[in-house]
Amino acid sequence: MGRCILGLLTIINSANTIYLRHFHLTCLRLYFLLICIGLFYKLPAQQKPPGDGKIFGKIIDSLTKQPLEYCTISLVKKGENKVVDGTTSDDKGVFKISGIAAGDFNMVIFFIGYKTATVNLTISQSKPEVSLGAIKLVNKQLQLTEVLVVTEKSLIENKIDKMVYNAEKDITSQGGVATDILKKIPMVAVNADGSIELQGNSNIRFLINGKPSSVFGNSIADVLQTIPASQIQSIEVITSPGAKYDAEGTGGIINIILKKVTVQGINGSLSLTGGTRLENGSFNLAYRQGKFAMNTFLSGNGQLLSTTVNNLDRESTDHSSSLLQNGNSNFMRYGGQTGLSFEWEISKQNNLTGGFTYNNMANSNSGTTDRQTITRDSTGAILSNLSNAVFADNTFSAQTFDWNLNYKKKFKKEGRELDILYTASRSENYSYYLQTQKFISTDVIYNGSYGKNPGTDMQNNLSVNYIHPISEKFSFETGTKAILYQINNNSNVYLLNASSNDYFLNNSQSSSINYTRGVYSAYVSTTLKLKIFDIKAGIRDEYTETKANFSGVSNANINPYNTLVPSGVISRNFKNNHTLKVSYSYRIQRPDYRDLNPFLNASDPKNITTGNTALKPETAHNIDLSYSKFFEKGINISVNAFYRGNRADIQAYQQYYSNFLIGDSTYNNVTVSTRENIGREDNFGLNIFGSVNIKKKFNLRTNISAFQRYIYNSIVPGANINGFNYRINVNGSYQITETIIAEVFGNFNSPRINVQGKMPAFTTYNFAIRKQFYHNKMSIAFTTTNPFNKYVDQRTETTGTNFTLTSLKQMPYRSFGINFLWKFGKLEFKKQKDNEDANLTNPPVQGN
Repeated sequence: MGRCILGLLTIINSANTIYLRHFHLTCLRLYFLLICIGLFYKLPAQQKPPGDGKIFGKIIDSLTKQPLEYCTISLVKKGENKVVDGTTSDDKGVFKISGIAAGDFNMVIFFIGYKTATVNLTISQSKPEVSLGAIKLVNKQLQLTEVLVVTEKSLIENKIDKMVYNAEKDITSQGGVATDILKKIPMVAVNADGSIELQGNSNIRFLINGKPSSVFGNSIADVLQTIPASQIQSIEVITSPGAKYDAEGTGGIINIILKKVTVQGINGSLSLTGGTRLENGSFNLAYRQGKFAMNTFLSGNGQLLSTTVNNLDRESTDHSSSLLQNGNSNFMRYGGQTGLSFEWEISKQNNLTGGFTYNNMANSNSGTTDRQTITRDSTGAILSNLSNAVFADNTFSAQTFDWNLNYKKKFKKEGRELDILYTASRSENYSYYLQTQKFISTDVIYNGSYGKNPGTDMQNNLSVNYIHPISEKFSFETGTKAILYQINNNSNVYLLNASSNDYFLNNSQSSSINYTRGVYSAYVSTTLKLKIFDIKAGIRDEYTETKANFSGVSNANINPYNTLVPSGVISRNFKNNHTLKVSYSYRIQRPDYRDLNPFLNASDPKNITTGNTALKPETAHNIDLSYSKFFEKGINISVNAFYRGNRADIQAYQQYYSNFLIGDSTYNNVTVSTRENIGREDNFGLNIFGSVNIKKKFNLRTNISAFQRYIYNSIVPGANINGFNYRINVNGSYQITETIIAEVFGNFNSPRINVQGKMPAFTTYNFAIRKQFYHNKMSIAFTTTNPFNKYVDQRTETTGTNFTLTSLKQMPYRSFGINFLWKFGKLEFKKQKDNEDANLTNPPVQGN
């Protein structure tokens, strides 16, 4: 298999030399060919089949009553022990088998993590159609008591189009935040600064409950570290999204699902965590009666004040300038969220849901840095040696309002559905900085500035999706969507007049932004179920129109562009519970307004940042070949070979200047960091995940991800680089008693290369133990992170055309915490059959 994967990756790399235009044209032709195949696939059904029998039904979870998609259904002829037909359930749990000859059969239903069910049935001439109604599959670890129902899901679930990490089962992360959960998920890497990568790519589309939010328009690392882990139910990872999904995000999609109770009655939970570095809490309350349900939550998170130690050494290539910095910064963060949502089943065919969420987050960072600047002549003799101290104070705050309304219409024909969704988000942001410089020898302030930066970010999304089953094994889906962004931002910079000790507004360093962007899209997608393979393919077309007014650049020249986005997946389910899948998706990463803004930010006078109005969108070809095998004794293995090919790759790029002019001010010996289309990046990798239960009490999980990265630099010809990157983690849990469980987690990320150097390695480890009591309604847990190391060392190396830079950041990471969890409410699980189910046959179902 390894040679096959290597051969496939080699072919992929060679194929990337083909022009993108020709590739898209080919995909378009293949797609319409697939539609024709699907339509003609109906023709045999119009001929006389071997039998007139039909079997149909729906597969659901016995507890939650939620549909189970992609269950494997096999029809076995009694007495022959031979599979005569089969199918898989769709995303609504519905299945149908037709053309069956008369006889007695066993229908076997398999789904990973559930007990296999067998249904005995008979097809006869007098009764050729058998309606099985709702078939309930039982979770393998289902436990029942008089007043409490506990369903134990697998920690990780592999589905045909995504991986699901059930955060509620992760006890070592419950006292932490969203990033503590993400670092345990296969294919996801979390760096020490909180930045996220998916299979080596940081351009990820983040969603909350399947919906976008402008809160992610700010620092994603800050946002994720203000969501308490106790508030998260699960996290979905989608590496090759289908045509229904927005094409944004070359790395893929991560969807964070917040806790929501779906059972009858009044239910809730309370979680409180106190610790030496992190504190958080969450409260959830749900009410469901009949066809109406409401959920509300309130949560908060705080990162206590901590000190980071920083060191930097920058040297010009000709040794004419050196910069040495040593300092520390004091950082703290807090955030809070609250929300209310409802679900109303108006009728069997009509459903309405909606919700409102409010997020508030803020952080502050202040500290002092001792700085030494040395200049030399051509002989190496020192011309000047200046030492000064820089004080910097930065604060940021944001509040975000999200709301949504979703209407779903089901038709009489099974599987036919209309979905209309409207979401809106408004974020109000404010940042402030103050920096002063003084000579250490005289203790006199000679330079300073401060800036105020208010802004608003508004998003509106409207989508319409329609699914139409053309035949039992062929369905058609289409939809359209409009996304509108509007961003306004002002930055007023005030410079110090050292003689008068007054600050005055400097127009040349101040800026304003008026930015709008519209993305208008439509897609078509088809699903074809053959006896051997399941095929899903689609094409999405996105038209992007951007208008930007930056101060100093009245009308940035950003031409509209159209993007054709093909995607497809072919999967095969084999006997003995193993699956093979190959998928492809084309993705795009549009530069945002900060990437484009030409404003020169000199809040750090030696390290200036700016945007680039000439940036082009980054595009990517993503290919995955995956294999998974599930064993009955709790052993699970998944192998994923992947290729990620980025074009017009966007990365941060630094250049050194001995003198740099901003307005009427000259800055000496500075680096200027901007965003550039650096060229092409190819990643060839392999991800292996394994899980095994040992004697029922001990569970061991491990994930190994490795990839070879090639960067082809178009800015500096010949400066191409490549490097090997890997990540390893191990997670073990031991059930000491029925109410006590212990867990340990360890993770190592290797150094990663970028276009100008190397990003740092990162090691973290956690220990936790949890005790349940009061009929398992309450629990208390002790958690610790990196208990034997106060700091995590982050060493960074950067090389430019005329400078080298090394830096060391020592980040405080050690923490201890205690978490208390209380689940309350009377859970009512009464059998409720709707009018349709009441008319269906209720067959005998036997669990194996």
